[in-house]
Amino acid sequence: MKTPGGSDAAKRRAGEHAADLAADGMTVGLGTGSTAAYAIRALGRAVAAGLNVEGVATSYASRELAREVGVPLAALDSVDRVDLAIDGADQVNDDLALIKGGGAAHAREKVVAAAAERFVVVVDPSKERPTLDRPVPVEVLPDARATVRRAIRDLGGTPTPRDAARKDGPVVTDNGNLVLDCDFGVISDPDPLAADLSAVPGVVEHGLFVGLTDEVHVGRADGVTVRTTAGRD
Repeated sequence: MKTPGGSDAAKRRAGEHAADLAADGMTVGLGTGSTAAYAIRALGRAVAAGLNVEGVATSYASRELAREVGVPLAALDSVDRVDLAIDGADQVNDDLALIKGGGAAHAREKVVAAAAERFVVVVDPSKERPTLDRPVPVEVLPDARATVRRAIRDLGGTPTPRDAARKDGPVVTDNGNLVLDCDFGVISDPDPLAADLSAVPGVVEHGLFVGLTDEVHVGRADGVTVRTTAGRD
């Protein structure tokens, strides 16, 4: 359930602008998706020009792209810290809360984002909304899908199993789990919903990112706008 829309030029501006934040010696979280891919490619060019960084990939796709463009890689459990993480989003609201998971990589993306000293989100203007209203991707253990679906309905959501685009059957994440896209309508206050989803047994991770974002770099026709928070715990 990847998010459509947004120009390639705007995505490129956002991704490359965020990649410029990488400095020698940094460990950089490498997000997943079309806008994050521009950041990874920009990092590859910077490495070729002499920049000394290592990347922590959030998915098979970001790992393969990093290898293709020459960004050295490290496993998350082998690094002392993540200095900077760059990733995209399916939606970002006025408070910089996110919905992620269009590429079904949100569990690993959230681990890397939470570990990062600075989490930078790259988007085009089509991803900006005053209030979140997209279905929330929820990664679930395969054996728990029925009980999780009931719990989602009890929370007021409508869960839909995500089917693979070019094969019969469901999407399977890099972790071997399934994804439910859960429609809660307009999410005016994502904090309690995020807590409720995290408490459901069988939920591996959900796509509400609340209190994690430090900056959002929005690629536009005339440049890049940087939106910031006062920081996070």
